[in-house]
Amino acid sequence: MHGSERGSGNLKMFGSLLRFFRERAGMTQEGLGGYVKYSKSQVAMVERGERPPKGSFVEIADEVLSAQGALLSAAKELKLSRFPSWFENYAALEAEAVAIYMYANHVIPGLLQTEAYGRATFDVHCPPLEDEEIEARLAARLDRQQVLNRKPAPIVGFVLEEHVLKRPLGGNQALKEQLRHILDIGTRRNVEIQVMPTDQEVHAGLDGPMILLETSEHQQIAYVEGPSNGYFISEQPDLGNMFARYGILRAQALTPAESAKLIDEVAGGL
Repeated sequence: MHGSERGSGNLKMFGSLLRFFRERAGMTQEGLGGYVKYSKSQVAMVERGERPPKGSFVEIADEVLSAQGALLSAAKELKLSRFPSWFENYAALEAEAVAIYMYANHVIPGLLQTEAYGRATFDVHCPPLEDEEIEARLAARLDRQQVLNRKPAPIVGFVLEEHVLKRPLGGNQALKEQLRHILDIGTRRNVEIQVMPTDQEVHAGLDGPMILLETSEHQQIAYVEGPSNGYFISEQPDLGNMFARYGILRAQALTPAESAKLIDEVAGGL
């Protein structure tokens, strides 16, 4: 079991214990939130193991729920992660993967993001994130990029929608720096970046974004991410269909050289 899996499990265990004491006390999530200064939805996220308790949450909850130190003891076992709990298992696999392929249709992928662009994506997060959470998640995202520098280097491919390159998250200057960064990353021998032009009449990726991995054990696996969760696909025929779909996307997209020219033109116009 990966350490990240243990961390996610501990968060869920704490959340279950919190829910037990809250319900035993006859208190609603909204009621508990009033004591710990969390919204009802934030308390619910802690109970589901999707968000770690922060600040004086544990101390206050233990007292108002009459947990007699049980929540305090459970909190000591938490392995806090800079990633959302549902993303931890993917991050562990990505760090050791021998091949990574991504199709992105709404934002430039985290492995390609600059600090300014990455910060902008967290700044517009809904619901809003706390400042310390933004800093932690941004640092974790930038650390993930070390996989591109790993030796032996993994094979990495990206197919990006053209309109993603034109959305000025963080402002035009941040986007321009981001596009220049993509061009720089694209010169590496182990990285291939392609753009899917907006005027393409046929498109194999209309079902949405996807990430395909080949693990260090040479097992193929797909990962699909939603707004606040993600799931793996490892069974046939779904897995084979996704790899086939990505192959078609690569054929439909601009070549790496054509893509670099387009990205350079967009950056030059900012």
